[in-house]
Amino acid sequence: MSERGALRARLDLLAREVAKFGAVGAVGLLVNIAVFNLLRHTTDLQVVRASVLATFVAILCNYVGFRYWTYRDRDKTGRTRELTLFLLFSAAGAVIENGVLYLATYGFDWNSPVQSNVFKILGIGIATLFRFWSYRTWVFKALPAEPAPAEEAARPAERFLEQRRPPETVEPDPVRN
Repeated sequence: MSERGALRARLDLLAREVAKFGAVGAVGLLVNIAVFNLLRHTTDLQVVRASVLATFVAILCNYVGFRYWTYRDRDKTGRTRELTLFLLFSAAGAVIENGVLYLATYGFDWNSPVQSNVFKILGIGIATLFRFWSYRTWVFKALPAEPAPAEEAARPAERFLEQRRPPETVEPDPVRN
């Protein structure tokens, strides 16, 4: 495969991964916003507390989507490690997401339902960039790549050439002779 073809194949895989990540994220967004607004309008919870709870409900929903759809072909050997890292990076994303809402609510006193939803969505957008990078880099690690067919075909020839090399000549030791 040419270098250009290999680049094209990698970009296609990345585009599919981004699309799947986005689809799971869209479901998570709907869950997050729905739970946030439900809590906001049916309980006496403060805005940021309702947002934190909604975020963690969405995180649980997203894990299922990422593990069993977006990254189903990735390494599955270390589930405890994977879940621990997922929760760690999700918590960091939750701090980013809810930090934006906290700043808007308590820093600028932008607390109307529309303003809260706008800053909630803005926070989700910023946190999503962080989560995409961290999940694909650290949590759902790619399996080691198999060698390209051309590399695999060249290995026997390389081994043959290594066997055909003459042994290095060793200078005789003048003291022993």
